Amino acid sequence: MNTFNSTSGISIALAAAILLVLAACFFFPLGARTQAQKGDVNTSVLSLWGDRKPPGPSHTNGAERDMTKATDKGVAGRRIIKLGNVSSPELHVFPRDDGTVGDTAVVVCPGGGFSILAWDLEGTEVARWLNSIGVTVGVLKYRVPTRNLDTAWKAPVQDTQRAISLMRDLAGDFDVDKTKIGVLGFSAGAIAAGRAGLMRQRQYESGDEVDQNSCSPNFMILIYGGGLIDDSKSKLQPGLTIDKAAPPTFMVHAFDDHVPLDTPVVLLKALKAVNVPAELHVYDAGGHGYGLRAVDGFPVTKWPDRCREWLDRNGWLQIAPARAVEASE
Repeated sequence: MNTFNSTSGISIALAAAILLVLAACFFFPLGARTQAQKGDVNTSVLSLWGDRKPPGPSHTNGAERDMTKATDKGVAGRRIIKLGNVSSPELHVFPRDDGTVGDTAVVVCPGGGFSILAWDLEGTEVARWLNSIGVTVGVLKYRVPTRNLDTAWKAPVQDTQRAISLMRDLAGDFDVDKTKIGVLGFSAGAIAAGRAGLMRQRQYESGDEVDQNSCSPNFMILIYGGGLIDDSKSKLQPGLTIDKAAPPTFMVHAFDDHVPLDTPVVLLKALKAVNVPAELHVYDAGGHGYGLRAVDGFPVTKWPDRCREWLDRNGWLQIAPARAVEASE
């Protein structure tokens, strides 16, 4: 009798395990790609390159970890997660908040000088803001450090292009319109985002069905970005194309930023020359690396309000019926 009960218990446990696996396959039909749940239960964490090795040479032998030191200066009185030694890129997908409507998605590229990723300041916190206004977000954990490589931006741009293609591939799973997928980058992340928007060629060989989707964003949001112009400070670097197919662009910069204002100004002029809508907000003070953490006395940290208005004006936001009624009253 005891043997029978033990065997039955094992059979039941095995059956339950099989059902869990089948349920996972049903709800997350991502083929050869992998997915896990980490942190927020609503966040899907996907291996960016699936079963493939990321293109290019290995760039780090260290273990991925938060490299923030106790002595590091925070932002708005709070510490920053400085994620380093990223060799296995991931896309962390945050669905829009319950009660919101919208079919737009944004791939967010945190900054960090191609050395680390400011993971919360310029990643997960940005996702929560965009989720609150009805936008699905993919926070990109791209490869770092690459700062000392011959082409520091190469691997991050490859990862950004792949993330945009992957977001399009997932559009049906997250109720996203494939024609409404933008990219948002901060600092070094803005270089990766800008290059993904202005380089017409994919920077790696296509390898699977994900890469059958376009890797070009439908719009760009570049926050305190630089590194896209040549030594003359009047032209974009070779390989960057500004024509009528360039994505509409929103940019923010502070006058006292240690990253020169030249890149957004040159980019604004180039976009204007081909009649592609662009918007640049320059604030007299604010420095660099504020993310969207509000700081009293620095209007630059209110940039998300201006960005939301821009997104709305260009048709990338939708107002939930209940909110539309409230707005009309």
